[in-house]
Amino acid sequence: MKIVNSVAARKPQECLHLPSLSIRAFRGIRRLSMPRLGRVTLLAGKNGVGKTTVLDAIRIYATRGRHSTLLELPQRREEFITFTDEDGDRVIAPDLSSIFHEGDTSRHGCIAIGPAERKADQLKIERASPDDEHFIQMEKLVSEKLKDYHLDMFKVVFRDSEHILPPVQLPHEFGRFRRIYDADWPSAIKLESLGPGLPSTDDMERFWRDVALTEEENLALRALKLFLGSDVSRVAVVGDERGSLGLNGQRVLVKLKHRQRPIPLRSLGDGAVRSFGIALALANCRDGLLLIDEAENGIHHTMQSDFWRLILRAAHEINVQVVATTHGLDCIRGFAQAATELNHVEGVLFRLEREDDHTRVIEYPEEKLMTAARHGIEMR
Repeated sequence: MKIVNSVAARKPQECLHLPSLSIRAFRGIRRLSMPRLGRVTLLAGKNGVGKTTVLDAIRIYATRGRHSTLLELPQRREEFITFTDEDGDRVIAPDLSSIFHEGDTSRHGCIAIGPAERKADQLKIERASPDDEHFIQMEKLVSEKLKDYHLDMFKVVFRDSEHILPPVQLPHEFGRFRRIYDADWPSAIKLESLGPGLPSTDDMERFWRDVALTEEENLALRALKLFLGSDVSRVAVVGDERGSLGLNGQRVLVKLKHRQRPIPLRSLGDGAVRSFGIALALANCRDGLLLIDEAENGIHHTMQSDFWRLILRAAHEINVQVVATTHGLDCIRGFAQAATELNHVEGVLFRLEREDDHTRVIEYPEEKLMTAARHGIEMR
């Protein structure tokens, strides 16, 4: 793991979208700071310390706080609010206040996510005031006094742009203004997210469609050969119609040299599916970000170092920044070995710990990382 002392010292195309990370007042994290992130960063720690929360925060930053991304978080955790619409019907909607630390949506509970050393580039989410210019513009758009609805209104601030988020409690006829926001919203960073489960066939089909017959297709083949050997010759996604049992006939097929007929990828084991999906996601993230939750899932402990060599090399080759999580010691050992061998690619490991209401971040530099991995020192 080569430590780069200055972001400016890197070639322009090698600059990271997040050279460091600061998170404030987001979900279970009151305050967290990582002074530097690598080309590939691995977050370790026990369950419940906030590893997935860090990935969620990075996703929000990369999408520049778009409404759909914010709503996905409470939906995934089944955090809802109920209200009665103008017709008297009971409606359930995602609770956006749940993304704030301890639900504090006051001025002091403002969410901030972004580079630790550049506060001006951090994305902020805070409660909107009826006096805000964008709040007034929204009222003009819907021809209503929104404050009369007693709604929780939030705004996203990023650099010189500011947007009021459409409140989920608005009557249906107000939904038309949601489509207006993306028009002048700041451009998002290219992003893909995987895990903790295996990638779906739909996701792999989407990934494959964008890289088939390109140079990036070779990356996916390398991933399969890692687990299946040099016997792999071709890969294809076939079928798009429903069969007689109502099942989607779409499958990823692998042609092995010693077999006459192609074999479904999912019959070749979770490791092959997982590595193929991650390689395809990497290939789709050129110049962007890839987030992997519970990276060790499906990968046998004997394959961990080879798996991380593949990720480190590919991330370097196609300029992708990777942030992954794990709670497996074998995964950490594999990462340590691969990152140390590939010293031209910057790999960084952090361990997260929970201390009361504080998230402690412990960095393992290269020399400490390998020693700890060899001797089984607890880094999870």
